Amino acid sequence: MALFHFSVTQVKRSAGQSAIASAAYRAGEKLYSEYYGEVSDYTRRGGVICSGILLPPHAPEEYLDRQTLWNAVEKAERGKAAQLAYSFDIALQNEFSREENLAIVKQFLEEQFLSRGMVIDYAIHEPDTEDGGIPNPHFHVLCPIRPIDETGKWGFKQRREYVLDEQGDRTLDEKGKPIFNAVPITDWGRPETLETWRQAWAELCNDKFAEKELPCRIDHRSYERQGLDVLPTRHEGPTVSAMEAKGLSTNKGDMNRWIKATNKLISLAKQRISELLALLKQMRTEHSTPPIPLLSELLMDHLTERNAGARSNKAKVANLKNQSQILNYLEAKNLSTVGELMDYLSSINKRIDAHKETNQTYTSRMKELDDLLRLCTYYTEGKPIAEKLNSIRFKGRREAFKAEHDEVLRKLYMAQRKLKHYFTLEGKLPIAKWRKELAALEQKQQETENEMRPLYAEVKELWKIRHMAQQTLDKQQRATQKKTKGHEIG
Repeated sequence: MALFHFSVTQVKRSAGQSAIASAAYRAGEKLYSEYYGEVSDYTRRGGVICSGILLPPHAPEEYLDRQTLWNAVEKAERGKAAQLAYSFDIALQNEFSREENLAIVKQFLEEQFLSRGMVIDYAIHEPDTEDGGIPNPHFHVLCPIRPIDETGKWGFKQRREYVLDEQGDRTLDEKGKPIFNAVPITDWGRPETLETWRQAWAELCNDKFAEKELPCRIDHRSYERQGLDVLPTRHEGPTVSAMEAKGLSTNKGDMNRWIKATNKLISLAKQRISELLALLKQMRTEHSTPPIPLLSELLMDHLTERNAGARSNKAKVANLKNQSQILNYLEAKNLSTVGELMDYLSSINKRIDAHKETNQTYTSRMKELDDLLRLCTYYTEGKPIAEKLNSIRFKGRREAFKAEHDEVLRKLYMAQRKLKHYFTLEGKLPIAKWRKELAALEQKQQETENEMRPLYAEVKELWKIRHMAQQTLDKQQRATQKKTKGHEIG
């Protein structure tokens, strides 16, 4: 199944991210960060088919070494909130062989990235799939945001463009300093460039599909731009796909299931609306001023037909009781026609959609809180280990102790980076506050779901009423057509 996924994000220090760690994870290697004094070891992860580095002609050859390259990037960026690299995540096609995918990747990187003078660190992944699972081949690309100048040194990300007055002199602010605009040196971060890359990738894949005489194609445009009334699913990635294959529920998986169910409802609604419009058109054709049938009349005709085929008085009484409840419901809701019923149904669906949107907000915040509490666990578990490590004076014992608790210490350092903005003046974390908020959100989410259940039940009942009315309308239409044919024959 051909698919298009092409996303780009930034690796930022402000988000607690490391260029070394990102490169090590994507390439499945063990790399040392001089900036953080930490080792990122991902040599045990599977699914990495190949990786490599592509350099423009003016870049130093030493940057062909991944650790040297990204330590140089980290060193060139001094700011605590520095933007380090562009990170691309691009899906490959299951219809192509591994060799064909590799060739397309190389061609794309050389034509679109290398030609612009970008330094490229790529890794192609082909994760193992569970029985019945869909393969998820893809590749990652890391490119330093800072360009390399013609001398082989790291250049500037942006330049100053001073604001000039009518005389051509620099405009000054209230403090007497020149006013300027920061203009990027390259076009790598522009939306137009990203659009060009997405289109180029789609065209390369489609050319290959055509070459292999395959009917499938991919489109880089969003569903909205394609004119499709479909909600896009979120890219799950290898980790989420693996968890879902094992039967473990994830936020992205739940979201995609909801999106797919919603798309089915949209398709069904469009189909039913189309059927209703076709019915109305046919009725207008047959009758210049057709009367609007009343729901009560349609349902009574439906009851008469059902009771005509009933085998016992008990069944007839049950039918009559059910019909009475329906008519009382319609009277209470002031619904007299099929159109009014459909309008009311639409209003309920809008209420359901609003509840779903609210629950999604809760879900997103709950995910953030879960992540923060997990980091708190890493911090509380690792802090005494770090304190003990600092108390060991002898180098040999210290190194042995550090090696023994390497995993706990790495999690501690990661947690410290990501939690540093949350510490109070007393050096404490608001763990109790987060847990309280999480519990409150879980309760609110449950309350919202409880409010949705009677709405779903009402929607189901309304569709049953609509179905009964439609059956009667169809029967009346067939009778009218038969009568018209009889007159024509006579």
